[in-house]
Amino acid sequence: MNSPDLADEICVTAARLVVEEGMEYGPAKHKAARLLGQRRAALPGNDTLEDAVRDYLALFCADTQPAELAALRAVALQCMDLLAEFRPLLVGAVWRGTATRLSAVRLRLYCDDSKAAELALLNRRIDFDLASEPGPRGQPVDVLVLSMPCTALGEHVCVQLSVLDHDDVRGALKPDAQGRSQAGDAAALRRLMATP
Repeated sequence: MNSPDLADEICVTAARLVVEEGMEYGPAKHKAARLLGQRRAALPGNDTLEDAVRDYLALFCADTQPAELAALRAVALQCMDLLAEFRPLLVGAVWRGTATRLSAVRLRLYCDDSKAAELALLNRRIDFDLASEPGPRGQPVDVLVLSMPCTALGEHVCVQLSVLDHDDVRGALKPDAQGRSQAGDAAALRRLMATP
């Protein structure tokens, strides 16, 4: 069992890795434990780490992060409008408001045929790489990885499109234990972007 101080130190270190290196939560927690010489330590939960990321952003990135988040949300909305036929949902740091310019824009697409999203991108002459990740049922799902221009940031940003089964959309908008939404559609994103 970790001491409270060690658990806090792992969490703070992981939050720094998420913000400064653009790492995903899981790898950041493991790397933080390794950096602190605590390979077998109990790792913080994602909710705890997200709170630490928010604290880190407020303390060290308050002057840059809001504009970076707005720019990434604009790219997300552009992609969501482009791929509206696949009922895209925004997830991850861009949806939750903790993204920086190093964060990937993560969208979930829902379709009957997993190749339909690939064909849609090919028809629009959008290049992508193919990766995979564990899906909602534990089976691997395709992830289409794009590089999209972001004028506001003056650079390209990574967009990851997870291609899920049409039926997986059920339950996708359920709130977490704290009542926060894990995903949002284009209309919800527009509302977020309109809120000062």
